Amino acid sequence: MNNKVLWLFIYSVAMALLESAVVVYMRRLYYPENPLELFPLRFLNQYDPILEISREVSTVLMILAVAFLAGYETWTRRFAAFVFVFGTWDLFYYVWLKVLMDWPQQWLEWDVLFLIPMIWLGPWICPALIALLFMVWGGWAMSTPREVCFTKRSTLVFVLGALFGLVAFMQPPLTVEPDALIDYVPGTFWWPLYGVSVSMMALAFGMTARAEELNVASK
Repeated sequence: MNNKVLWLFIYSVAMALLESAVVVYMRRLYYPENPLELFPLRFLNQYDPILEISREVSTVLMILAVAFLAGYETWTRRFAAFVFVFGTWDLFYYVWLKVLMDWPQQWLEWDVLFLIPMIWLGPWICPALIALLFMVWGGWAMSTPREVCFTKRSTLVFVLGALFGLVAFMQPPLTVEPDALIDYVPGTFWWPLYGVSVSMMALAFGMTARAEELNVASK
């Protein structure tokens, strides 16, 4: 089981290097004057959105496929494998960007996070912290010899927390007209809602650990 976690970790770090290399090329292409300066979003009027969205969909499918190929029998462990790979990949994506092009340069520097179903924006540290949470819980859930499971309550808490996070990331571009996005410069971020989101997802993960303890005690 620990060998599985190790290989999933290696896969995720390698995948993160590939992803960050693509972004380095894109930044040099769309921001030749200064690849470290992402805003205003000048790249929106130059790139092929269908191609970029296809790349993002392919990335998620690759993570999902390797989570199933890990061979776990329960849905909770499969989900753990998915969030572990996703979190490790996302966290090391920023590590590799720092190594390859010395970005980000500030803790609260903004980034374009995702494009599905619309553009997500936020300080890079926000998805990185969620990725760290996913990585830690996913690694634990795959490594523990005991049974780990989501209850209806913990599932609801996690889903609501994830939805709150989506709202926080999608809120900034909703404040401007679509045609004005190419001139958008980050302003305020909904930190309280983001904090609630992370807290709820962490609580849901903690509830799975508590459910495990209760299950063992009942036996």
